[in-house]
Amino acid sequence: MSVAKITEISSTSSKSFEDAVEKGVERANKTLKNVTGAWVADQSVAVEDGKVTSFNVRMKITFVLK
Repeated sequence: MSVAKITEISSTSSKSFEDAVEKGVERANKTLKNVTGAWVADQSVAVEDGKVTSFNVRMKITFVLK
């Protein structure tokens, strides 16, 4: 039997939503062991002077407990 836990993180990128997701998962994997999945719960952008300046994602990361 496996038991998994879910934690919520946020990540930001100046490039894209995809880059924000990749950075978030990469960083979570450094701290959490046995990361098995992630899903994007929310997306937003920051805007300055009518231009998008950053892409923000809120994700739920799933990892299996030992």
